[in-house]
Amino acid sequence: MIVSELTRTEVGRQLGGHGLKVRMGPIVASIRSPMPVVADGIGFHYAAHETLDADAFADFNVHIEWPSGIRRFVRPTATFRLDETTAFEPLPANQGFPLLEWGMNWCITAYCDQYLILHSAVVERNGCALLLPAPPGSGKSTLCAALVARGWRLLSDELALIDIDRLAVTPIPRPISLKNTAIEVIRAFWPEAAIGTVVRETLKGSVAHVRPPPGSVERQHEIAHVRWIVLPKYGAEAPMTLSAITRGAALMRLVDCAFNYTVHGRRGFETLASLVADATCRDFRYGGDLDAAVKALEGLASAS
Repeated sequence: MIVSELTRTEVGRQLGGHGLKVRMGPIVASIRSPMPVVADGIGFHYAAHETLDADAFADFNVHIEWPSGIRRFVRPTATFRLDETTAFEPLPANQGFPLLEWGMNWCITAYCDQYLILHSAVVERNGCALLLPAPPGSGKSTLCAALVARGWRLLSDELALIDIDRLAVTPIPRPISLKNTAIEVIRAFWPEAAIGTVVRETLKGSVAHVRPPPGSVERQHEIAHVRWIVLPKYGAEAPMTLSAITRGAALMRLVDCAFNYTVHGRRGFETLASLVADATCRDFRYGGDLDAAVKALEGLASAS
């Protein structure tokens, strides 16, 4: 069964009871929350994701909770909790769903050391993955959403899970996070995109999420091998350039973007070196013409 096959009442009942267990690629999260904004967000953004029975194993047991007592009614907040650990400072209650997404990112990067994890968007075409490693503010999620709009399969907009044994990306197709001006940019570029509620005045500004395409979710068990590594950098007035870089420069970017590189030691280095050795590596500067940016990357893919 998938989330969209549950009624809104049933989603709320499971969230408020034993937990709604949702498969997200290789992990299962058991989510509990009494908050309507969380139920609405899950119902909308995870519509195509598989749900599991109450007795199924969950990798993470997470809670998005109201404050206790009168604080629930006076400037109410939302708190993220993993088991008995409170991981973040409380946020305004209307930020409950973004808090869930940020909390899940933290869970994965903190505990999924069976993978080498990169801060990177990843999309796939014809069995080949395009890796977009970049620090926050580089426009990788905007570029990721634009490529998905043009038919690329979404593997992740935030975390690349590298299977060390197979040297491949394990998909974890979750909602694509957009911030500030990128929200309206993607709305104009991809009118059919299922964009959820815009949550304003967060620590990251205005935030909204794009529902992952059902086809990407249905294929979340299909790994992909990295064929292209593109280092994106957005600048509103910058001319577009797609230029070759050395494998050494690409390797250093991957090291910088790896959450758990030191955990894997020498094997982590060898894994990243192998990814770079087998990939076409490019530096990509792009500006306001998103259509031209997508065409440039599709040209790179077609040429190689």
